Amino acid sequence: MDRETARLLPLLLPVVAAEILTVAVAASVFAASEPSPETLAGVWALLIVTAVAEAFPVPLENVPVGGTSLATIFIVGTSVIYGWEAAVMVAFVAQVVVEIGRRRDLPRVAYNSGVYALGAAATAAASLLGNQEGFGWLAVETFVAAAAFYLVDLVLVALVVSRSTREPLKRLLPQATSSTLIPFSVMASLSLMLAVLWDRSPFLSAALVGPVVAIALYQRSVHRELKAMRLALTDPLTGLGNHRHFYEQLEREALAADSAHPLSVCLLDVDDFKQINDQYGHPVGDQALVRIADRLRQDGEAFRIGGDEFALLLPGRTAREAMGIAEGVIGRVSGTAQLSAGVVTYPDHGVERSELVRVADSALYLAKEHGKNRVRVYRPDLLELAELRRLAEGPDRAARLRAAASLAHAVDARDAYTGSHSYMVGELSARVAKKMGLESEQVELARLAGSLHDLGKLAIPEEILRKPGPLNEAERLVLERHPQIGFRMLDSLGVEPVASWVLHHHERWDGDGYPDRLGGDAIPLGSRILFVADAYDAMTTDRVYRSKLSHERAISELERCAGTQFDPVVVAALLEELEDTGAARTAAAGSTSSRRRRRL
Repeated sequence: MDRETARLLPLLLPVVAAEILTVAVAASVFAASEPSPETLAGVWALLIVTAVAEAFPVPLENVPVGGTSLATIFIVGTSVIYGWEAAVMVAFVAQVVVEIGRRRDLPRVAYNSGVYALGAAATAAASLLGNQEGFGWLAVETFVAAAAFYLVDLVLVALVVSRSTREPLKRLLPQATSSTLIPFSVMASLSLMLAVLWDRSPFLSAALVGPVVAIALYQRSVHRELKAMRLALTDPLTGLGNHRHFYEQLEREALAADSAHPLSVCLLDVDDFKQINDQYGHPVGDQALVRIADRLRQDGEAFRIGGDEFALLLPGRTAREAMGIAEGVIGRVSGTAQLSAGVVTYPDHGVERSELVRVADSALYLAKEHGKNRVRVYRPDLLELAELRRLAEGPDRAARLRAAASLAHAVDARDAYTGSHSYMVGELSARVAKKMGLESEQVELARLAGSLHDLGKLAIPEEILRKPGPLNEAERLVLERHPQIGFRMLDSLGVEPVASWVLHHHERWDGDGYPDRLGGDAIPLGSRILFVADAYDAMTTDRVYRSKLSHERAISELERCAGTQFDPVVVAALLEELEDTGAARTAAAGSTSSRRRRRL
């Protein structure tokens, strides 16, 4: 017996025992009634269509088991037409046949068939109304039977899901009820139609095929569309929201937060995850991430925002409550891995909305520096992370710079340009910085910043980066977040001023850029250099949505936008550098031709 079955045993045993007793009683009572051949044929026909309906469940959103079965229509209909005893046998046999056909293990076959058998037995509640005549009484009887079946099915399914996932039953039941109540009401109506048509002639019940098939096809179509939308916002490994979804939800929740309804953000990172992959292999590492994700679902809205990074959004939670939740998560995953966590609360901590992730990341960094496997809540003195700056300015700074520079290749490999856009922007930025008379250290920092200016695009969906046509408004907003994402990646490495230059490399000279709408000299000089170098290389590089411009066209565009979009001084330096380089190449070519003529 595996661990999962052992955990479910306290629920499995009483359900299976009740199932055996119920099926035995139902079979005995039905046999004692000496059913006619017509009754037996009708029960067999309903059994077949019940099994077919069960074999093709209809998918539903926010249901613990992922969907519902239209078999309910025929089980409830059987109860109304032939009695609860026949309904029990139809439900039991149909479920066993389908589960065995799916090659399910014995405990699952026993429990699932027990759920249906006990639900069908509950339809006997309708018999308490007595044998009344008329359509009105038939409708009442049908809806009572359907409600009884629904309640048993809902509770027993929620119980097994709750025990399996350790998700509280009080949270599962309302969620499952809200998602299934309307579909079950529709199925109760169809059960009533089945009973009415069957009473006239069993052959008339074939008219139900059209509505049932239409419902199934419509719901599958809706589910496919919702699934496609969800995939764009979901991490495929864990099923949690992805990086993009996290930032969208964070923006919504932060806008709605106030002192009476705060928002806590918790960032979590798996400690020493590389060692797990190296020692046990990536499949084991993936399994660990999935188990961690399952534990995170119990508190707030959970996201996977990086390889081994997770986030929790906790609306309405104070810093103390968020810390307790984070500590609970760390305790629950202790058998799988160790986590460090950083927490920030808005607006309690006096942090700007745009800074929430950065300061939570600073608190997370502190948790790791102080021994790992612990939680740290943001404090004002964490904002600049003095310890990280001290390390960045010490002997390890060169190593940190090299680590940052190695990321540039990943950007070029994923972006929509041909060639090495990041490398070219880095080289051009360095040449412009040198032309402007900056010190050699600043020139090298400009080179590094240019090679990393699009680092944040690693978190942008590939379908946006490689889209052949114009971006829509939502896609453009996602793309425009890449400077902030890149800043966050670099800021934790302590490689200033590179991180700040990357953050502001899309600010315009006239103040109409992003993310902070800085203008003029308020924009760091390094950012102004990156912007011009990036624009020139982008214009002279083929893209998926247009061909490259000529050198002359690109120069003309830079001159036209100098003083509005670009710093005119930086544009002048770039033009001078390109002109000098062109003249030098022309001179070198002329000298080569002269030497060739002399040889001739």
